[in-house]
Amino acid sequence: MIQIGSNSYALDDPLTLAVLIGAGLILLILILLIMAVRASAHSARMAEPLAYQVGQLGQRVQGLSDGQHQLAGGLNHVSEAQAAAQSHLLHLMEKRLSEVANQMSENLSGSARRTAQSLGDLQQRLQAIDKAQDNITKLSGDVLSLQDILSNKQTRGAFGEIQLTDIVTKALPSDSYSLQHTLSNGKRADCLIHLPNPPGPICIDSKFPLEAYEALRRAKTDWEVNEAAKAMRIAVKKHIRDISEKYILEGETADGALMFLPSEAVYAELHANFPELVRDGFAARVWIVSPTTCMATLNTMRAILKDARMREQAGAIRRELGLLFADVERLGNRVENLDRHFHQAASDISEIKISADKAGRRARRLDNFDFEELAPETDPAILPAPPASD
Repeated sequence: MIQIGSNSYALDDPLTLAVLIGAGLILLILILLIMAVRASAHSARMAEPLAYQVGQLGQRVQGLSDGQHQLAGGLNHVSEAQAAAQSHLLHLMEKRLSEVANQMSENLSGSARRTAQSLGDLQQRLQAIDKAQDNITKLSGDVLSLQDILSNKQTRGAFGEIQLTDIVTKALPSDSYSLQHTLSNGKRADCLIHLPNPPGPICIDSKFPLEAYEALRRAKTDWEVNEAAKAMRIAVKKHIRDISEKYILEGETADGALMFLPSEAVYAELHANFPELVRDGFAARVWIVSPTTCMATLNTMRAILKDARMREQAGAIRRELGLLFADVERLGNRVENLDRHFHQAASDISEIKISADKAGRRARRLDNFDFEELAPETDPAILPAPPASD
C-alpha cells in the first residue's frame, strides 16, 4: 500500500504497478543519460539521436504522467461513488431498521393489548367460575337442608303443604278455596275447593310416603324388594283410608277427595309398579295426584267454577232483563196516555178556534150596526160556561 497525499494505492493494482514501472524506467533513463553525457563527449552526432530519443522518452513520460493523473481522478471518482453508495446503503439500512422497529413496536403493542384483553376475559371467566362455585356450594347446602327437611315427618308434611298451597294459589281464584279448613267432624284438610253442587266442596290432603319409597329404591335383594314393596303398600293404603274417613262427609263435601303426592317419582312408581293401590284409591273415591296432575285437575275445577259463576250471572241477567221489560212496558203505557192527552188537547184547541171565529163575526156585525141580521142562534158547538167555583 502506497500513500500519496490523501489517496492510497495498492501494490497489487495493475495501474499502480504500471506507474511504478514507468517511474523506474524514467529514473533509469535519467541515470543512463547522465552516464552517457559524461562518457560520450566526443561525438555530437551520437548525442543528437540520443537527445531525440530522450525527447521522445520525455514525451512518453509526460503521457505516463497524464495517465497517472487520469488514473488518480478515476480512483477519486470510484472512491466518491463508493462513499455515496455506502452512505445510501446506510440510509436504507437505517430506514429499514426504523420500519422494522416500528413494526415490532406495533406488534408488541398489539400483543400487549390482546394479552391484556385475554387476561381480562380470563378474569371474568374466573369470576363467573367463582360465582358458579358459590352457587354450587349454596345449592349443596340447600340440598342438605332439603334432605334434613324430608328426613322428618312433620317438616316433610309441611313441605308438601307448602307445595300444594303454591299450586292451588296459582291455579284458582282466591275466593274459590280455603287452606287448612276445619270440617264439622273436627278434622282439618290442607285445602278445600269450593265447587258448586254437584259435586260440592272437595278436600285435598298432602301425603308423602318417602321412607317406603327410599327403602324400595335402596333394595338390592329380592327379599329387600318384597319387604319395601310391602311397606309401600301399607303406607299408601293407610293414607287412602285416612283421607276417605276424614275428608269425605255426606252432605258437607263432595263424594270424593284428592291425595296430593309432592313427588313425581313416587307418583310414577305407584302407577308403574303398584296399580292395585291406584285401584284401591278409586274404590275409596280417593284420587291420587302429583304436582303436574294436580295442576291439570285444578284447571278443570277452575273451568267448572267459571261455568257455575256464568250460570249465576246468567240468572241475574235474566232477572234484570225481566225488570227491564217491565220498565219498558210501563213506559209504553205512559207514552200511550200522553198521546191520548195530546189528542184531547188538539180537539179542545179546535173547538176553541171555532168559538173564536163566531165571536169575531158577531163583533163585526155589532160594529156595523147590522142588528137586523142578529138572530138568536142555536149552536150546539157553543157550550155554556161552567159556573165559577168558589
